[in-house]
Amino acid sequence: MKRKFVFIFLLIILFTLFIFFSSFNYVKSVSSDLSDSIFRLHIIANSDSKEDQELKLKVRDSVINYMNKIIPENTTKENIIFIVNEHLQDFKEIAEKTIKENGFDYVVNINIGNFYFPTKTYGDISFPSGNYDGLRIEIGSSSGQNWWCVLFPPLCFVSPTNGIVPDDSKNELKENINSEEYQIISSGNKEDYEDLDIKFKFKLIELFN
Repeated sequence: MKRKFVFIFLLIILFTLFIFFSSFNYVKSVSSDLSDSIFRLHIIANSDSKEDQELKLKVRDSVINYMNKIIPENTTKENIIFIVNEHLQDFKEIAEKTIKENGFDYVVNINIGNFYFPTKTYGDISFPSGNYDGLRIEIGSSSGQNWWCVLFPPLCFVSPTNGIVPDDSKNELKENINSEEYQIISSGNKEDYEDLDIKFKFKLIELFN
C-alpha cells in the first residue's frame, strides 16, 4: 500500500513538472516571437508632478514627429533599429530642446536595448508583459510614470482606450508571427472574448513573464 502511494505521488510530481516545463517552453517561444517582431518606444518622466508629466508628452510628440520624417514606409524592424541607432544623438538633442523650450533643464539619457514592459493595450491589440526591444528616453531623474508605444509596427498614434490599429500595422504583425500568436494579442486580453483557450494562454504568458 505504501509503495502504491509513493508511486502515485511520484507520477503526480512528474506530471506537474511536465505541465510546468511544457507551459514554460510555450511561453518562451511565444514571447521570443513577439519580442523579435516588435520595437517599442519608452519615455520616462522626471517625476509624477503635473508639469513633468505634461513635459513627457511634449517630448513624446517631438520625438515621434522626427521619427516620422526619417523612417520610410513599408520598412522592417531591423531597418528601424538601424535608423534610430544612427540618429540617437538627434533624438537626444530634440528631447533636450523640447525640455529647454518649456523652461526646464533636465538631462536626457537615451539608449536602445531589451527592456521589460508590462501588459499594454494599443487600440484593439494587447501585448502581454515581457521583454521587448525598444528605444528608452529617460528625462531627469526618470522617477515618474512611463509612457509606451510601439514604433514597429507603427502604433504610436493609436488611442490606448478606443482606437483601432490600422490594417497595415496588423498585416505587418501577421507577417512576423504565427496565426495563434496574433490571435492571442488581438483577442486574449478582451474580457468579452469567448475563447477561453486564448484567454488562458494570454494570462499564462503574463504569469511566466
